[in-house]
Amino acid sequence: MRVFRPGLARVLASAVAGPLLLAGCGGQGGATAVAGKPVAGGTLTYAVDTEPVSWDPHVSTQDLTAELQRQVLDSLVSEDAEGKFHPWLATSWEAAPDLKSFTFHLRKDVKFQDGTPFDGTAVKANFDSIVAKQTKSQYAASLLGSYTGTEVLDPYTVRVDFGTPSAPFLQAASTTYLGFYSPKALAGDTSKLGQGGPADVGTGPFKFVSYSKGQEAVFEKNPDYDWAPATAAHTGPAHLDKIVVRFLPDASVRVGALNSGQVQVAKAVPPQNVAAVKANPAVKLLGQSEPGGNYNLWLNGSLAPLDDQRVRQAVQRGIDLDLDVKTVEFGQFPRAWSPISATTPGYDKALENSWPYDQNLSNQLLDQAGWTARDAEGYRTKDGHRLSLQWPQLSANATQQNRDILGQAIQADLKKIGVEVVRPSLDVGAYSTLVYGGKANIVDLSWTRFEPDVLWQFLNSADAPAKGGINATFLPDQQLDDLTNQGRATLDPTVRQQVYQKAQARAIDLAVVVPVYTPVALTGVSTKVGGLGYDSDTWLDFYDAWRTP
Repeated sequence: MRVFRPGLARVLASAVAGPLLLAGCGGQGGATAVAGKPVAGGTLTYAVDTEPVSWDPHVSTQDLTAELQRQVLDSLVSEDAEGKFHPWLATSWEAAPDLKSFTFHLRKDVKFQDGTPFDGTAVKANFDSIVAKQTKSQYAASLLGSYTGTEVLDPYTVRVDFGTPSAPFLQAASTTYLGFYSPKALAGDTSKLGQGGPADVGTGPFKFVSYSKGQEAVFEKNPDYDWAPATAAHTGPAHLDKIVVRFLPDASVRVGALNSGQVQVAKAVPPQNVAAVKANPAVKLLGQSEPGGNYNLWLNGSLAPLDDQRVRQAVQRGIDLDLDVKTVEFGQFPRAWSPISATTPGYDKALENSWPYDQNLSNQLLDQAGWTARDAEGYRTKDGHRLSLQWPQLSANATQQNRDILGQAIQADLKKIGVEVVRPSLDVGAYSTLVYGGKANIVDLSWTRFEPDVLWQFLNSADAPAKGGINATFLPDQQLDDLTNQGRATLDPTVRQQVYQKAQARAIDLAVVVPVYTPVALTGVSTKVGGLGYDSDTWLDFYDAWRTP
């Protein structure tokens, strides 16, 4: 689960699966709990661990909003598990040589669920709406980057223009965040789009028919759907008649409902419950490592004492991550070595084992930095001040993936080298003020995206929190700016690989980040369910899913 941060980050303190022995892993349509011929009809009940704050992916930052609204909103292109792009609402496309525009040729047979034709004017209406100030987009607008407008060249051809090279745009265009509402829905009261229900009209395989806050959301099959992406396993309408989403934040209740058969799919199975779920013959466990940003600790290099690189390096090397992650996460999440996961394009494998736990080195670095004295509690001091770091946590999500317990283990490790870590538990407002005001020493942050441009978001000075970004290092670095900008200016996979690998290594060398672990999407699925798979962002795709009675 990812934590919602109003007005800024998509993922805060959330929320290669070698240890996992799961039922299946793969990209879109690749993980399935049951083999056999699909069955038409029936209702599938899906238990989730959180509830959307807003149902509008043009506004919301929550992964769950994007996952659930994927059933309603289609995109221009689809992305497979290898990072390749395929036709969807666009049959083909061309990128300008300078990557400042992309021209899309659209299908001519697509209709919104209210009967409105999907065409170039719909593309323009949606993209223009996303960047409009009154929309107050928190993430989708950033995916459009330097967007300057959409020109409708003819009813089924559009050119999307940008002020700067925008290589990552195709990946962005495959996500729900840039999915399409009916122009009629956009012309009405757009605040209703965030409230869920029938106001949310797309072209997708399911219609959003009702939402009961705190209880459930209901989606019903769109019988006219006949424009599935090229990555889907079938064409035509969805197999299921209905999807009922139940909001069950308590893990024991959610897993219990799965094991008892009350729900057929349960999101976010906790690591400690994996063994019990796997022991149930009526249930299978699907797992897939999440792409994008790992669960990382970002160190504020603008604020003392972490403005000293030696102190940052001491913290980075003073945490026994191998032991802590394995113990606290029950061996389900692999320890991380890079800011991005091994399943993300551009991952630098050379970083593995390159900065191991070294308590002696940490002590040497802190001595060199002048933190040589100790107080009565064993913490280091300099000039009468204790070496203390503030690492706030959101009270509402403190127990996510056992991160509260993992935080205690990290605190204990750093105390051994004389570093105090204080962890105040805050509500969203206080947390946001502290963290995005640059007043916290440590921020834990992850970000699911199947695109190495996530490094631009983490490390480029242009993505500063003061501008609505998520660069929690607060440490401008020209090399990181240049490298991540170069990645945006080319589609050459070799060049992109090189610059993003250099950016990862630079971040580790500067010690602005402590990669902790790679989150793994763990989903419990009844053996009566087939065809259920993860997409490239590890969101469940229900279009190909089916169930037996």
